Amino acid sequence: MQLKRLGRNFALEASGVDLAQPFSDGAFREIEEAFFAGQVLVFRGQKLTAREFLEFARRFGPPEPHVVDQFHHPEYADVLILSNVVRDGKPAGLADAGTYFHTDYSYLEMPARATMLYSIEVPRKGGDTLFANQYAAYDDLPDAMKKRLEGRVAMHHYGNRDDPEETSRTAASPLTEEQKGRLRWVRHPLARRHPVTGRTALYAVSGSSFGIEGLREVEARALLDELKRHATLERYRFRLTYGVGDVVIWDNASLLHSATLTDPEDARTLWRITIKETRGQT
Repeated sequence: MQLKRLGRNFALEASGVDLAQPFSDGAFREIEEAFFAGQVLVFRGQKLTAREFLEFARRFGPPEPHVVDQFHHPEYADVLILSNVVRDGKPAGLADAGTYFHTDYSYLEMPARATMLYSIEVPRKGGDTLFANQYAAYDDLPDAMKKRLEGRVAMHHYGNRDDPEETSRTAASPLTEEQKGRLRWVRHPLARRHPVTGRTALYAVSGSSFGIEGLREVEARALLDELKRHATLERYRFRLTYGVGDVVIWDNASLLHSATLTDPEDARTLWRITIKETRGQT
């Protein structure tokens, strides 16, 4: 496996790897180490069945099916279909998912370790993913702000703090009443120690964080918005453009990410698997 840096201080592209083939423990350990080191790891031009994609994903940990279960893969519930394609009047997948900076599954008590996308149909324009490095965002905070964040816990729920209107293309994907009933408020540190690397990162300060324990709503919202503006500055960002067959894996504990909107008539289809964390957090 050869590695090439894509972003200024994070994001790696791996070559010389066929993800459809089984890996020895040693070979997979190289991939896993590159994933945690790069935060974003990209494999170009893969050819995978849904089963092969899922088998590779499971090496990182247990998949967690998405709450939007009407767009699960028909054979593998752990695979979520993301698509703006409409067939016979019915959507083929979940369209416009996550078009705002957020962290996957931060609205769950046990959040996501890794998210994997496999690109099947690529639009002529757009459809990129933006990433923001939350290690660097935390490291650059003034000491006074780091002190202010010590011990602070944010309250999370499914949704987009900045756009609660369900019909908006930049809101969180709408849920049925039954799906909403499965979700609860959860707590996560604002500055979270990564459960694998041990480094501290800002955690999900954009997206599903709606309040902060011990602070009035106005004060909490002001602090969250201040952190979001800092955490998504251009200097922390990397933009990934997809080709057909590309597989990307990203580290949810150290990144924010955002999909970019595409023309609804410009076909885009991906498969997504999200791996939940398996280690404790502090």
